[in-house]
Amino acid sequence: MPLDRTPSLQAHLISKSFLSGLIRVQVLTRLSLSVMPAELTLIVGPSGCGKSTLLSIVSGLQNTDEGRVVALGEDLSRARRSELERFRLHHTGFVFQGFNLFPALTAREQVELPLSYLKLPLREIHQRARDALDEVGMLSRADRYPAELSGGEKQRIAIARALAKAPQLLFADEPTSALDAVNGQAIIDMLHRIAREHGTTVLCVSHDPRLVRHADRVLAMEDGAIQRDWRDPQNQPVPEDIVHA
Repeated sequence: MPLDRTPSLQAHLISKSFLSGLIRVQVLTRLSLSVMPAELTLIVGPSGCGKSTLLSIVSGLQNTDEGRVVALGEDLSRARRSELERFRLHHTGFVFQGFNLFPALTAREQVELPLSYLKLPLREIHQRARDALDEVGMLSRADRYPAELSGGEKQRIAIARALAKAPQLLFADEPTSALDAVNGQAIIDMLHRIAREHGTTVLCVSHDPRLVRHADRVLAMEDGAIQRDWRDPQNQPVPEDIVHA
């Protein structure tokens, strides 16, 4: 797939603060970034540095106090709530630490559910779900319920659910933190492959140092700002200060 070097996601001087009791806490401070398609971009940093808030803002789940977010050419900062909901439905996928699976639905039904909101023909819904489950190696477990699945299998189902929508933007918040080393490795390899093979923009937040060596780009955050932006096309080792950010 030819690489499009036009940023698919941009943040321009965004700031965000929250009120904690009587104190206003500044979480992001005039932060800017551009994220490219067909890459796995990883945001790392200590707890409380603003990683998840940044992910939430650029995905359209939260508003900024200042600045703009442009995704796939659309200014999300000026969009109405209904427009944001439509944008997320049609263009984005989400993978979370807690899997967010419905206990009463089978793996197949988990994947088909968001497709039904797209009002696709039933035949296409079934085929997309089958293809997505097959891609993550879970087709044989399609009729199992979450209680019958391991943590790694649950996360694969969550990825299949996001993948079935064919999103241009895929956001992952701590996708490996609840998994052991083997399953964590499998999940990050899967996200990397999705970026490369589907041309998807994959933006992942994690404090897991295992993920750093498998990303195309690493953004190290601290105190609400990006302190390091690492990319090395020659596959040189990742600097240790980023690995342990």
